Order: sequence, then structure tokens, then C-alpha cells
Amino acid sequence: MCDQRAIGVITGEVGAGKTVAVRAATANLDPSRHVFIYLANPTIGVRGMLTHIVAALGHTPAYHKSALAPQAAEALATEHAERGRHPVLVVDEAHLLDNQQLEAIRLLTNHDMDSGSPFAVILIGQPSLRHRLRLGVLAALDQRIAVRYAIAGMSGADTADYIRHHCKIAGRADTLFSEDAIGLIHNASRGHPRAVNNLALHALTAAFAADHAIVDEKAARIAIAETATD
Repeated sequence: MCDQRAIGVITGEVGAGKTVAVRAATANLDPSRHVFIYLANPTIGVRGMLTHIVAALGHTPAYHKSALAPQAAEALATEHAERGRHPVLVVDEAHLLDNQQLEAIRLLTNHDMDSGSPFAVILIGQPSLRHRLRLGVLAALDQRIAVRYAIAGMSGADTADYIRHHCKIAGRADTLFSEDAIGLIHNASRGHPRAVNNLALHALTAAFAADHAIVDEKAARIAIAETATD
């Protein structure tokens, strides 16, 4: 997708691992052939977004907003045409982008009389982003999206493997979490990695406080109750 300079949309619930997944996928790309522009907080308006793009590519952003859009477009095109590197714009929390920002992104991809985009775009956001893009006002952008992927929660087996893997990384190869505890943690977290992490840590603390050798069902229930009131 990045080499094809396409638009991709990755959605998932809070804590589903969207950003981690994209970071892992892009880490294997050749930095001599790709330049990454990461926007962590998109609530900066069109001007802020364009300024960020221009600055990330090593240029001094124009003062007037009317000059920023063509400057950003030129900087992206130059990076691709003259330096041989594919710019990749990664926007985290993209569900917070307003319609004007989304339209500005579309216009930046509308390069050389619609013959092709000079850069790739990865929009990472909550499921509301996926629904918004279906609105008629954003139809032109929606039609350009080449990759759509919704990250679901892990299965029960995946959650168990995930917990055991992290235990091994921490130096504990034997059983630390009982099957019942893992099942409760999975159900409460819906398989979302961040929630699994939080519940597992709380359960470990509860087991330690009770002087138990493993995290059992009781420790998991205490963790679930504690995180529910946080």
C-alpha cells in the first residue's frame, strides 16, 4: 500500500492495538525509500496539519494559509519525484479529524491531474471514522480508499497466548495465570490488548497481596472490580 501511494483506513475500539499494528507493519519498510510523517494529535485544524506536513519534510511552512496547501503538495511531490522516497502520512486518532481536514488530505492526493498520489495515507481511528467516511460529503475521499481493515479483539485462545507470551518475556515460563483467570480477563477485556494488560497487572497485584503463587479466579475478579471503578 505504501509503495502504491494509496489510502488505507485502520479502525478499532480503544486499546485494540491499532497504532501498535501500524507501527509494526511500517517498521519493516526501507527508510531510504520511505519518509514517515506521523500526526499524533489531529485536533490542530487544516493549517496545523499542513504546517506539520511541510515541516516534517524539512521545509519552512508558509505564513499564509492560502500558500500552505500548495506548498505541502509541492513538498510531497518533490520528495517522491526528486528524492525517490515515498512519503507516508500516518494520522493517529483520525476519527477526530474534521471534514475540512479530510478534504484537505484528499486534495493533496489529487496530484498531476488525478493521475496518481505522490504519497500514501494511513488513517488510524475508532469505528466512528469508518462510519463517517460513508457520508455523502466525504464520498470523493471514500472512493479513493484502497485498504480498509477493522481490528477486532483477540479470541480467547489468542488472549491466553498473549498473556503467556508476556509472562515468558518477563522471565516466567511456568504457569502464572490459571485458565479460569485468563477466561475472566478475556471476557472482561473483550480481547483488546490494552485492557488485557491492565487487568493482568491488577490481577497480579491482587494475587501478590493474597500471597498466592498464581493468579487465580479470585484475583482476576478483584482486578475486574477494581478496573471497573477506576
